[in-house]
Amino acid sequence: MTIAPPGPPLPSSGQTDHLARVHEAEKLVDEVSETREQLRDDARRTLGVTGDDSKPPPLREALKNEDVTVYPLFVLGLLSVVDTLQGYAFSTLTPEISRTLGIGFGTILLLGVVKGLAAAFAPLPMAAAVQRHPRRALLCLITAAAWAVATLYTGFATATLGLAIVLIIDGLSSGSVSALHQPLLIDSYPPQARVRVFSYYGALGAAGNVIAPLLVALLAFLGFSWRGVFVVFGIICLSVLPATLKLRDPGFGKYDTQKLRAAVHELHGDDSLAEDDVSLGFFEIVRRLLLIPTIKRLLVAFAVFGLLAAPYSTLLAFYLDEELGFGPAQRGLFFAFTSACAIVSLALYGKRGEALFRKNPGRVLEVAGIQLAIGGILIVVAIAQPYTAVTIALFAFTSALLAILGPALGITLLSIVPAQMRPHAAALYGIFGAGVGGLAGALLLGGVQSRYGLTGGLISLLIPGVGGALLLRSCGKYVQPDLDRMIGEVLEDEEIKRITNGGGRLAMLSSRGIDFSYGQLQVLFDVDFTVDDGEMVALLGTNGAGKSTLLKVISGIGLPTKGSVRFRGQDITYLDAERRTRLGITQIPGGRAVFGPLTVIENLRSYGYSLGKDRRNLDGLIDDCFEAFPRLAERRNSLAATLSGGEQQMLGLSKALVMKPRLLVIDELSLGLAPIIVEQLLVMVRRINATGTAIVLVEQSVNIALSLVEHAYFMEKGEMRFDGAAGELLARDDLLRAVFLEGASKKDDA
Repeated sequence: MTIAPPGPPLPSSGQTDHLARVHEAEKLVDEVSETREQLRDDARRTLGVTGDDSKPPPLREALKNEDVTVYPLFVLGLLSVVDTLQGYAFSTLTPEISRTLGIGFGTILLLGVVKGLAAAFAPLPMAAAVQRHPRRALLCLITAAAWAVATLYTGFATATLGLAIVLIIDGLSSGSVSALHQPLLIDSYPPQARVRVFSYYGALGAAGNVIAPLLVALLAFLGFSWRGVFVVFGIICLSVLPATLKLRDPGFGKYDTQKLRAAVHELHGDDSLAEDDVSLGFFEIVRRLLLIPTIKRLLVAFAVFGLLAAPYSTLLAFYLDEELGFGPAQRGLFFAFTSACAIVSLALYGKRGEALFRKNPGRVLEVAGIQLAIGGILIVVAIAQPYTAVTIALFAFTSALLAILGPALGITLLSIVPAQMRPHAAALYGIFGAGVGGLAGALLLGGVQSRYGLTGGLISLLIPGVGGALLLRSCGKYVQPDLDRMIGEVLEDEEIKRITNGGGRLAMLSSRGIDFSYGQLQVLFDVDFTVDDGEMVALLGTNGAGKSTLLKVISGIGLPTKGSVRFRGQDITYLDAERRTRLGITQIPGGRAVFGPLTVIENLRSYGYSLGKDRRNLDGLIDDCFEAFPRLAERRNSLAATLSGGEQQMLGLSKALVMKPRLLVIDELSLGLAPIIVEQLLVMVRRINATGTAIVLVEQSVNIALSLVEHAYFMEKGEMRFDGAAGELLARDDLLRAVFLEGASKKDDA
């Protein structure tokens, strides 16, 4: 069989210069990758990961070197302490509250779930509120005042509904802790001190867990009812607010992201920064976070851990009351003792956790998994053995182990995401932990308790304990790659800004190192693809080579698992498709380019939504479409679904005439069409390109593609096999045979 596809005319000198400019732009992007590799090790150290067994500097020295005080830690820790007052009082006094209001265990558990749900979903609006403006300190103070009032009014609840309302208010305000406190802490202190800061913050929170039950015990001994306890606690919460008024937000990434960006300019001797970024919206950030392997697995682990943590304190309070006969004062002393053990554990863990993180951040999660499994086992042993003193000791040891999970999970979760995304990551942690896991735990364990009693309910906590431990251990291997990915994204973004601000010219579209998967099936492998302003590019390959998938990544319909997409120098990798349309990227999908239930004129008008202020010119643009395609004018009132295949492609191409994109992506223009119709469409493609619109033409037909373009790419099995002048592709018989022989074999099979 002779293969002799007609070749395009030889490139003119102008076309040759154009290709030279494209390759020059690609070289600049290659320089970005080189810079990223040069800075990667320094960037890891900037984030506190040295990879060795070196000891971290003493905390006082680490803070002194950065001129940082303990005030932010003290204030946020103090707020964490008073935040525990309402929760611990409620957990400790649930038997008395239940008897006074005449509500059973199931209702009490349900009220706890309602509060947990409020606390779980409150971080989302908190994250949205601080997404573009660092005002986390102000929101911390406002929400602290709200939960102080809620604590005070808990003592005045006279019915289930009133109690539910104050619990919801407390949950909504307390939800700020997960979304704001830890992200604010991580930005307030240098990386070499963060694990210890998180541990001491957890210890201050645990101190609240000591103070609250001790106060409950003291007030009960003095004759206060449960209502009096909440009134006293509310007054305490209000009294600490003046001490927190000097808290300030240092900004996003002061000690990490900003330093990584500065390193790029220091390397090249340039300190200018571009401010006009394509920033992600709220839900785009959430979607981006859910693509990070460590976070995906951590959120599942949080949900499983929530099965254990959310109902644990309530079950334990009722167990102490009904099985061990502990009154309010004794329960208060019990919870104070177990919380004191947690403080000791956190104080000891700070330095050890810092060393683990410096050597291997993933190891922090692996150790946390082991501790969670041991904690679940100890709960069962504590219930099974008959000695009260041993039971108390085992519960105390369990509390010490579980307390360490807070700083371990928090520092890992927040270290692998850019600074602006940390409130969103913390909010997701709260949703999956208290929301998904807490609700499921209350429902499941409530059923277990009603059938098997409090002992059976506590023993069943072993299942989520072991399950969460296994999930945490499986997350460890993903932490270092995800940390490096975050470093690479920050460095690449800043290097691109440096180049463009310095007068360097990048290609209009640059897709680098793209991986893409449908579930577990990976279909794109390290794909690079570049298109310059006004260029017409052919993307060739056999069926299943990954061409349409690459177009989805460019258009924003699909998000890559690895790599970046830049448009006019801006990172658009995770922007929604509709936002890319406003930037000037339009796709005409093969065989799906029209809205079938709409008429031709309605289809054309639907494209006008993207014109903004220019929408008043829509009628003139529609007339241009009818002038270009007289057949569409004849069928202007026909449903698009009744048009022939050629007419539908004409209508699809009219989208470009109306929207005037910077980049037009056409998928399978000639598929199933007669040659005379194809020629009409090609005339229009040339006309669109002549207006300055860059075009990516995906074609099965090598003849058609190479007759139009000067720059061609060839894909095979998800990889880019060829990138160069269209004329050079004719010399690659191995690639052309793949196209022609596949087409011939299909005809033979038919």
